[in-house]
Amino acid sequence: MKAKIDADACIGCGLCVTTCPEVYQMEDDKAVVHANPVPKDAEETCKKAVEECPVTAIVIEG
Repeated sequence: MKAKIDADACIGCGLCVTTCPEVYQMEDDKAVVHANPVPKDAEETCKKAVEECPVTAIVIEG
């Protein structure tokens, strides 16, 4: 599976980074995906980050 962040929608709250640092990291004032495809052992926390994103800026494909 792959994660994608809509940079225009991201508000830089950092919740995804806190929830799943294996996949997300902050770059300047926005979150970015640094592990694609998502490692198998991080899939559940990656999905949790999608659910918790306050602006629904994260999408999972596959």
